[in-house]
Amino acid sequence: MTVRSLVSRVALAALGALLVLFIVGPLLRLLFFGSPESLVEALRDPELRDSIALTVFTASTATLIAALLGVPLAYLLARRNFPGRRLVQGLIELPVVVPHPVAGIALLLFLGRRSEVGGALGQLGLEFVSHVPGIIAAMLFVSAPILVSGAREAFRSVDPQLERVARTLGDSAWDAFRRVTLPLAGRGVLAGSILAWSRSVSEFGSIVILTYNPKVASIYIFDRFTTFGLEAAVPAAVILLLVALTVLVVIRVLQPGERQ
Repeated sequence: MTVRSLVSRVALAALGALLVLFIVGPLLRLLFFGSPESLVEALRDPELRDSIALTVFTASTATLIAALLGVPLAYLLARRNFPGRRLVQGLIELPVVVPHPVAGIALLLFLGRRSEVGGALGQLGLEFVSHVPGIIAAMLFVSAPILVSGAREAFRSVDPQLERVARTLGDSAWDAFRRVTLPLAGRGVLAGSILAWSRSVSEFGSIVILTYNPKVASIYIFDRFTTFGLEAAVPAAVILLLVALTVLVVIRVLQPGERQ
């Protein structure tokens, strides 16, 4: 190894280390700012427990809806060429680049009581603004693109020849998908679903506009911070961070091993 090559590697490592430190530093500071006693005390707050339970329920519901609607779409995007395919793919990914307060305002205009869609659904007893369905809608809007993208890449990783072999052996298109493609892509689809779930849990910007009450965990933390200050918000923030770290570990376990 030449001196120039060694210097280049050290410089690249140093630049990367600075970015890693910038990301890890604040998280470690947050983890060690609160004491275990403060976490236990925070968990005794019924409002925090209710917000965590509501967050888990709404995020799980949004992820289930995203999977039911998004997995078939991901398969079509991965396997079929049809007019407007790139347009559909771009539209699905659009919420990723839309600022979340903008997403909240758009959902408010689309699902609010004064809109045609919101008014019609309201007559059926389905209210979104300041109701639980509004939280689910906001979570679904921001998390569905993540699930569709992960599932699409998982389906692309499965050799189409395996489906064709199954079809020649007598399987229908549905049977080939159910018995061959979906099991082989299952880990990738599940990892995308868990990532979408974690994205739903962390959502704040669109929910705070559409449904401030009842409070999910992110809204609860914001409310504690603005009302009582930093120290009152830290325990709940640490609990949510621990949930995110757990999800990250699960995703890394489910993802296929990296090529050496």
